[in-house]
Amino acid sequence: MRQFNRSKCKFIKEKWGLFFLTILLFVTFSGNVVYAKKADGVKTIKEIAPGLLEGYLTPEMLPNSLKLLPPPPAADSPAFTADKTVSEQSLTLRETPRWQQAIKDANLHFPEAIDSYAAIVDIPITEENTPRLYMLLRRTLTDFGLSTYTAKTKYNRSRPFMMNNEPVCTPEDEEKLRKDGSYPSGHTAIGWGWALLFSELFPEQTDALLKRGWEFGQSRTICNVHWQSDVNMGRIMGAAAVARLHADQGFLRDLEAAKAEIAMVGKGK
Repeated sequence: MRQFNRSKCKFIKEKWGLFFLTILLFVTFSGNVVYAKKADGVKTIKEIAPGLLEGYLTPEMLPNSLKLLPPPPAADSPAFTADKTVSEQSLTLRETPRWQQAIKDANLHFPEAIDSYAAIVDIPITEENTPRLYMLLRRTLTDFGLSTYTAKTKYNRSRPFMMNNEPVCTPEDEEKLRKDGSYPSGHTAIGWGWALLFSELFPEQTDALLKRGWEFGQSRTICNVHWQSDVNMGRIMGAAAVARLHADQGFLRDLEAAKAEIAMVGKGK
């Protein structure tokens, strides 16, 4: 079994955040390293935790949110007043259809996480039907999420529900969220990053896909787990990660393979 020493744990926590440290330690001390299911012509990719694939970018290659973003709004600033106004407005949507959509958007497990994007492009995106695209989306989820963590860890910003004591849309996640910084939003980075990738793969659906990506981020304010400024900066990190991925040869090869796969699936419709 591979062992982590204390300095290694500190490095992972600083680079990848508390949540990812937890799952990495779980994998390490379980004594097993698991791998994603291999499809025909698709290489095997290591999972860094159950359901979470290794991304394309190492911690050193990831966009650094601490360097890219300003600090979160100060408590006495107009920007934080705006954050609180959006939060108060978002609470009025509780138990509405938009609240139910926000609950769905909180789920980053596959295949459910990409269902709303797949509905727009109108092809079934599954491990069996589109294995290359499916793998691309799973791996980039990790890159987009991890891109937010240098700032998350540094600022450890409190989330809205910790201040207003109102319910969140996924109460089962509340304990974990209390320990995970709010700024910037990792869910938003993932949703916006996917929207940009989907727009590249399905350019004829760009408007609808970007709208879906925008809504994915706004769901975090509706869930009462992020401030609007968290969401705004999450979109920046998602876009930054997409830009960095386009300089990675492994990602580019998989992107082209996904495009070819989509073309073949389209012909079969």
